[in-house]
Amino acid sequence: MLYFGEQELAAILLSLKIAIWATFLSLPFAVWVAFLLVRRRFWGREVLNALVHLPLILPPVVTGYLLLMFFGRAGFAGQILNDYFGITIAFQWTGAVLAAAIMAFPLVVRSVRLSIEQINPDLEHAALTLGARPIAVFFTITLPMALPGFVVGAILGFAKALGEFGATITFVGNIPNQTQTIPSAIYGFLQMPGKDQGALTLVFVSIFISVTALLLSEWLARRVQKRVHGQ
Repeated sequence: MLYFGEQELAAILLSLKIAIWATFLSLPFAVWVAFLLVRRRFWGREVLNALVHLPLILPPVVTGYLLLMFFGRAGFAGQILNDYFGITIAFQWTGAVLAAAIMAFPLVVRSVRLSIEQINPDLEHAALTLGARPIAVFFTITLPMALPGFVVGAILGFAKALGEFGATITFVGNIPNQTQTIPSAIYGFLQMPGKDQGALTLVFVSIFISVTALLLSEWLARRVQKRVHGQ
């Protein structure tokens, strides 16, 4: 039987909050980077592509450690944020957003990139030849035609952010009601006697949300594709 106690509900709500913010944080940058990788030729393009996919290759704990070194109170960015703006990211839920966004970023970029690659570049070139500005071409041609990939990328990024564990627990810890997400709560419950029911509840919730997100991404992608292509 599923059990929804205060700690379980707090972990679920915080995970949803972090995943939503991480998706909104990563999507604009992912669209920009994907567009550069597909439509621009520049020195260091392959290096940028490798860096984008680095979070998929590195152990998540390594990513979390690097974030802690850079954004921790003793880190370069962490000191600046704390001393000049009074902002602390490490061991805060905002740090979990940053970690989840970085881990989800490669998946979002890949989905958007594949979608942009399907667009005939001659359409964009024709609009530019007729005097349209690049930003107008992007919003009137590229964005509408690649929208299904944007939708899929956003939802896959959300699902990835929701399940992020290694980088998150390394960077922000496992503090109940503050930084404890569904994965870290499950991990914590497994270390405590008599908490198996809570862990099982969160496992089922995680599976339900992930499967729902994947099904929703497929449905939305088909629906958007039909509207874009007038089918």
